[in-house]
Amino acid sequence: MRSLLRLAVIVLVLLPGSAFALDIQPVTSPGGVHAWLVEDHRNPILALTFSFRGGESVDPEGKEGRARMVSGLLDEGAGNLDSQAFQKALADNSITLRFDSRSDRFSGRLVTLTETRETATDLLRLALTKPRFDPEPVERIRAQISASLRRDLQSPQTIAGRTWWATSFPGHPYGRSGDGTLDSIEAVTAADLHAFTDAVLAREDLMIGAVGDISAEDLGTLLDQVFGGLPEASEAPTVADVTPVHGGETIVVDMEIPQSVVVFGQGGIDREDPDWYTANLLNRVMAGGFGSRLMEEIREKRGLVYGVWAYLLPLEHAPMMMGGLASQNARVAEAVDLVRREWARMAEAGPTQAELDDARTYLLGSFPLSLTDSGGIASILVSLQENERPIDYLDRLQEIYGGITLEDARRVAAKLYQAKELTVVVAGQPIGIEPARPSSGG
Repeated sequence: MRSLLRLAVIVLVLLPGSAFALDIQPVTSPGGVHAWLVEDHRNPILALTFSFRGGESVDPEGKEGRARMVSGLLDEGAGNLDSQAFQKALADNSITLRFDSRSDRFSGRLVTLTETRETATDLLRLALTKPRFDPEPVERIRAQISASLRRDLQSPQTIAGRTWWATSFPGHPYGRSGDGTLDSIEAVTAADLHAFTDAVLAREDLMIGAVGDISAEDLGTLLDQVFGGLPEASEAPTVADVTPVHGGETIVVDMEIPQSVVVFGQGGIDREDPDWYTANLLNRVMAGGFGSRLMEEIREKRGLVYGVWAYLLPLEHAPMMMGGLASQNARVAEAVDLVRREWARMAEAGPTQAELDDARTYLLGSFPLSLTDSGGIASILVSLQENERPIDYLDRLQEIYGGITLEDARRVAAKLYQAKELTVVVAGQPIGIEPARPSSGG
């Protein structure tokens, strides 16, 4: 499942008082379109990032990958411009226009010079309101996605991941890969693509972030020009809240490979939970790279893996904790056992004060690569809105994380880390792992 943890990036933002502190302005257009803006007139560039409610999880059963196809086709012709003319207009004016699908959101990004802003604005408007989905680009993008799927479906990582989601969420959209299958991609028609844009591209729950050489007044005009013609209400189908099933099982997908690939996960914590911030610190202690517990126990002390990772994944309808590793077939059982042991140890005793302090220092002091350009900052603005954070959230980071005590961390660890609920999928031929049931793959 291609799902990004957007809020994880937010916690790495620079502290107030740094050279990168953000002066965020709320902007409402004359037509009622809302956005957050960071003005920066040092360079003649505007970056605009936006997202709509509804993504891969609203794809109909049997047509998984539809949202992914739309993301690859919106810049392949719109209005009276066919694919070649649209792409030429982008290239001739040095305009970057990209779209992306996630589990619960559909997003886009525009980067343009100030002198070509009017042209860029019109191209984006056409892409959102008058996409063409002509036969030639549809078949070309379909072929590209199918080729990518053929490669991915030979990947142990992909197979393990698809198996984990399919067995944990049977009958729910989260159990079906948003990338689609060869059959589902083939089944998507131009009418299906139009049905997606008609339902999802609406002003309801639209989040917009703008960074660069534009005033609040001019941004308001731009917002109405681009988004004002969209329908007010979204018609995206409702996706039900859900919890993972088969908690605690171990599933083996037999593959003739020398190194097994492991995906593990359990239910997590909602981003609206007041303990979300404490959970972020705990995840840093558990799996935040070198010095974390999993890396120390599994890689540094025993050399079982090159890397092991875990992360919070607050999907809109099922907050999760996910992770993974890869190890030799003969040693993967030991690596999986260590993950479960560290999960249990965290629940029983929580972190030490030194671990908590180190995690807090890292989270509050790290400079994310996404803040090195206007596009990265625009994405942060959208992520803040998607996660319903207040506009002064970044100014309060030190207060929020600084107030988390060792007692808080131990209380949340006991609630969050449930070793008996950790579902593990192993793709390979692991020695010493007895599966609850085998699987033929994802």
